[in-house]
Amino acid sequence: MNEIVAIQLPQLLLALLFIIMAQVTSMIWHLGLNRDITIGALRTVSQLFLMGYALTFIFRAESLPLTVGIFVVMVVSAVFIVKGRVRERDVPYLLPTFLTMVTSYFLTALFVSYAIVGVTPWWEPRYFIPTAGMVIGNSMSALAISIERLFSQMRQQRELIEMKLSLGADFREASSEIFRSAVKAGMIPSINAMMGVGLVFLPGMMSGQILAGTDPLIAIRYQIVVMFMLVGSTALSSIIVMLVIRRRCFGSGEELLLSQR
Repeated sequence: MNEIVAIQLPQLLLALLFIIMAQVTSMIWHLGLNRDITIGALRTVSQLFLMGYALTFIFRAESLPLTVGIFVVMVVSAVFIVKGRVRERDVPYLLPTFLTMVTSYFLTALFVSYAIVGVTPWWEPRYFIPTAGMVIGNSMSALAISIERLFSQMRQQRELIEMKLSLGADFREASSEIFRSAVKAGMIPSINAMMGVGLVFLPGMMSGQILAGTDPLIAIRYQIVVMFMLVGSTALSSIIVMLVIRRRCFGSGEELLLSQR
């Protein structure tokens, strides 16, 4: 097996050229993204180094409370990211989103690490945390897309929904098309990723394992599990969250609670 080539600090600093390229592009074409690029780069470096030191400590400690604790912190952070992308005040959606994310992501990571990979104990941090992180990151984006689509379509089609309600439809019938459209929008990126994996791109986990010297055939098996895991967890979390949020968009008399903007 080949030795892992460590990236030294001078080589790491060379990667800043990519950020400079993005900054120059934004300046030349007046995209207004320079501030976001700078903040994103700073957060990437600080958050990844912080997580690196934290994971080093957690891997050595092999503690169940620490492993579950870092998992909860990751989910809470994901919820706040979703909140930043979905600015909704009329309908409380954060609590059901958090509870669904914690439950579905935990069960998914548990199933993969214990039943598929066969790790003992099931909370082995070297497997459980990366698995949970991939699930959280992928499903977080899907949920943000689905929730934002649901709210925006509800408002855009407010008159149609109210007309259906006035004709005797319940809230499910009045919003069925919007519901399906919102869930579908969140799931499409994961499905498209399955379509192109291997031919169009090599995913991060597989590439990382290969760079670390793992047999490509072993890396491929892990990546297949990851791709299936992401699609399944996205479908499960999206359906549950959207069912709860859609119900909260309507009052006890099944009147639409979303105000017009």
